[in-house]
Amino acid sequence: MTRADALQMGLLSAFWGISFLLIRLSVEVFPPAWVALGRSVFGALVLWGALRLGRHTWPPLRLWKPLLLVALLNNVIPWSFFAWGEQTVSSNIAAILNATTPLFSLLIALGVRDAQLSGRVALGVLLGLGGVVLTVGGGVQGGHATLFGVGLLLAASLGYAAATAVAKRTLSGLNPVGLALSQLSLSALMLSPVALAGPQPGAVTWTALAALAVLGIFGSGLAYLLYYGLLSRLSATQLTAVTYLLPVWGLFWGALAGEAVGLTSLIGVAVVLAGLLLLNSPRRTPRAAAA
Repeated sequence: MTRADALQMGLLSAFWGISFLLIRLSVEVFPPAWVALGRSVFGALVLWGALRLGRHTWPPLRLWKPLLLVALLNNVIPWSFFAWGEQTVSSNIAAILNATTPLFSLLIALGVRDAQLSGRVALGVLLGLGGVVLTVGGGVQGGHATLFGVGLLLAASLGYAAATAVAKRTLSGLNPVGLALSQLSLSALMLSPVALAGPQPGAVTWTALAALAVLGIFGSGLAYLLYYGLLSRLSATQLTAVTYLLPVWGLFWGALAGEAVGLTSLIGVAVVLAGLLLLNSPRRTPRAAAA
């Protein structure tokens, strides 16, 4: 990994880490479906410019079904649920719960037999789930979260994991910019009737509008460009380090915004990260073990 790659990973983690605070600021004015719609539209505008400048290609039309499913699981449901959940859950707790995505990905892989269960994997999963319990318990006791909101955020993280599994099986090898743009475009199309038919925004403030614009431009559009650029140069295992930084950034941005977090939730963060590190640690080969 070069110094430039490390810098871009830090920038990507910062973009995604501040997204949870931006969601909380946006949802003070915009209903959840509107937050997800705005994020899709602003992100798609950035990717549309990248598509034209870089001469990237769209995915073939015959893949419209898996593209629609991935857009639903990776954008429509998670972005709506995160906005809905953060109406009753602080942004730093939301960032911590988002770190459960790799745990769900592993459980899905075990369910479809794409991964094997070992003692190390089982311990990593148990540590991760135990950290989630501590985080949720501390958030509920401290008045920073409700069980309903936590359930929405966990469902959103499950959606991210399911989308990854579907994309890996059906959309591998496609141009990444065209793939991301098609997802956001389909997401905007699906969210538009929901947003228009549902609750409408209140008195729009510059703070909420700016938060939504930054969320879409940086947290979606530019973040996708950084992510896929890094993925073309780094392994997926190396790129999972971003996941470890999101709770840290979430706590940092939440603290700047005046959000409090209890000691139990902080311990939960450490336990979740320990589980993720264990899951992504390299397996020892028999030769290495003998040495």
